[in-house]
Amino acid sequence: MVEINLRGPAKNALGSEMLSWVLERLQAAHGEPVLLTGSRDAFSAGLNLKEVASLDPAGMEGYLRLLERCMAAVYLHPAPVVAAIEGHAIAGGCVLAACCDHRVATTDGRVRIGLNEVALGVRYPPRVLHIVRDRVPRPAHEMVLLGAGLFPPSEARAHGLVDELAEDALGVARARLATLAAHPREAYAATKRAMRGATDADLAPDEAEDRWLRESVPVWTSKAVKERVLAVLKK
Repeated sequence: MVEINLRGPAKNALGSEMLSWVLERLQAAHGEPVLLTGSRDAFSAGLNLKEVASLDPAGMEGYLRLLERCMAAVYLHPAPVVAAIEGHAIAGGCVLAACCDHRVATTDGRVRIGLNEVALGVRYPPRVLHIVRDRVPRPAHEMVLLGAGLFPPSEARAHGLVDELAEDALGVARARLATLAAHPREAYAATKRAMRGATDADLAPDEAEDRWLRESVPVWTSKAVKERVLAVLKK
């Protein structure tokens, strides 16, 4: 088992450095089972909004491509991947959890979990949207994606954003990973590949990502989005 522990500024925000580090750790795992953890304060509070607010169009395109690549790598990892969510999992942090095969969250009612991208005025990248649509039950799509709410763990579980709750989320996540890792490795990888695909292009063709970037980078770098992002940073 390989443990990837998110430890970074701004509640483990997913900036370029963190995303690249997660990719490197996944590659170094060499197909072994992975436990993805954060801290009791936050699993990950989402994208690094300071970085997002600072990027020009070229920088934003590179950042969003990196985001897509990282999320797809977690989602398509051939071995079991389990998330232990002991703190907030918001926006990109919630997406990262959704990429995992099983998600165990704390019972702490102060924690918030959800996908609030629409509330910030940004559009989901195509591969990220594919993952979210696959991992969030269809009846909850409008509530979770369009409603853009942040939920306590009990409600997050009801909406399919996590699979189970536990007071000892980390301990239970380790146990769930051990159970999944006990299955024959080749059969697990082959079934997962048949369910999800083998490459990024199986989630969305390269031309679809290119088209989305042409349409959406101006939105992500717009004055209106940057004002919303800066307003969140001031809270």
